[in-house]
Amino acid sequence: MASAVEPKKKNNVMYAFICSILASMASIILGYDIGVMSGAALYIKKDLKITDVQLEILMGILNFYSLIGSFAAGRTSDWIGRRFTVVVAAAFFFSGALLMGLAGDYATLMLGRFVAGVGVGYGLMIAPVYTAEVSPASARGFLTSFSEVFINVGILLGYVSNYAFARLPLHLGWRVMLGIGAAPSVVLALMVFGMPESPRWLVMKGRLADARVVLDRIAETPEEASERLADIKAAAGIPEDADGDVVPVPKRRSGEEKRVWKDLIVSPTPTVRRILLATLGLQFFQQASGVDSVVLYSPRVFQSAGITDDDQLLATTCAVGVTKTVIVLLAAILLDRVGRRPLMLASSGGMVVSLLGLGTGLTVVGRNPDARVPWAVALCVTSTLAFVSFFSIGLGPMTAVYTSEIFPLRVRALGYAVGVACNRVTSGTVSMTFLSLSSAITIGGSFFLYAGIVTLSWVFFFTCLPETRGRTLEEMGELFGAKAAAGADEAEDDARRETDSSSSRLLG
Repeated sequence: MASAVEPKKKNNVMYAFICSILASMASIILGYDIGVMSGAALYIKKDLKITDVQLEILMGILNFYSLIGSFAAGRTSDWIGRRFTVVVAAAFFFSGALLMGLAGDYATLMLGRFVAGVGVGYGLMIAPVYTAEVSPASARGFLTSFSEVFINVGILLGYVSNYAFARLPLHLGWRVMLGIGAAPSVVLALMVFGMPESPRWLVMKGRLADARVVLDRIAETPEEASERLADIKAAAGIPEDADGDVVPVPKRRSGEEKRVWKDLIVSPTPTVRRILLATLGLQFFQQASGVDSVVLYSPRVFQSAGITDDDQLLATTCAVGVTKTVIVLLAAILLDRVGRRPLMLASSGGMVVSLLGLGTGLTVVGRNPDARVPWAVALCVTSTLAFVSFFSIGLGPMTAVYTSEIFPLRVRALGYAVGVACNRVTSGTVSMTFLSLSSAITIGGSFFLYAGIVTLSWVFFFTCLPETRGRTLEEMGELFGAKAAAGADEAEDDARRETDSSSSRLLG
């Protein structure tokens, strides 16, 4: 037996690796949409002759549209499965890219942003959840971070697309930049057929034989596969002695969606409450850091820093994309070696320093409009690259990794969707107010404000986020249930709920 276990470990890690790559392909399309808009916006404004307010709305509204997709994805993934939900995301991405690429006016462009926004919500929710559920605990951080890695690859491709098509005629260039994003969606939809279904979703449907097959391929040993199956069965409310190929599961009643909301929002246990607080705080601070202001408006930021040539603007923006991609790959390697907390604390601390440097450089340049200040321009570029580097080493990939792994099975899809909703609302607010905020308190003052917010995030991470490295998904509750006594209290509370109202029970 021992001789069979060792090669099995290598094969299974590779299998989980391939599954994670396929699922995270949705993130490339999402990242492309984010990156390509930063440069396309320069030409959209010239061609359609829209105002700064209209441009802010165009850039940021996608995040609010994505709320529809993120909540729909939670329900869809529980209904048709995790992997086919990826197909739904691809369909929305494809339709949205075509609409934007063929748009003849501002209204049609906004319609395309709506469709693409729904796809963004689906992609943001399903890729990390699926990857977390098919990953062995020892490599879950590395594999789940692929979502953020591929977002950065997509952003870089968007920047490259800006640079490549910028020399086309004005009316054609930005349409090609946006429309070409439809092609990867077809590839993504076809790739799904090479992915297995999540073993946790299969158990939720009572398909134990199918779940065993997947677990045997992703677990490091047969013993680990058996233990994980037992843990998932317990979390899904299936009796321990139920051992057929397909077993009955607690029936979904008509009000079950409301009961999920009740367990998550209205009357959560202390453990779920702590998990929800950690999720909302992490998702909020990721976007409140101002990262979208840097990614979406980097050409505008560099213009303010004194770089005015279009080619130089786009080339410098490409440098931002390359930096983000390289650093997030490093973060993927470090997640399961260094741990979540050290990377988050180092990341947020470095971001504070970088934002202070960027704010200082922009303020100096702004106060000397008629004179070029080389050191201030260099400080702006260096601080921007440092900011995206520190963001990408921790807070960027960590948000998806951490929040996808801490929720109990019964509320995981909806809980992650709530976190994504918080993320998108914050992102949309930042994106749609940056130009107005810069006019009100100067562009340098905007980044000083972001520095203050990131300082608060460091305090939150230090006090509220325990280390999750190396834990199985079924063990996460122990980290957020302060002591054994708390666990006993929650067990007693669950028993009381079951006695008082059988309708309050979910699948878990």
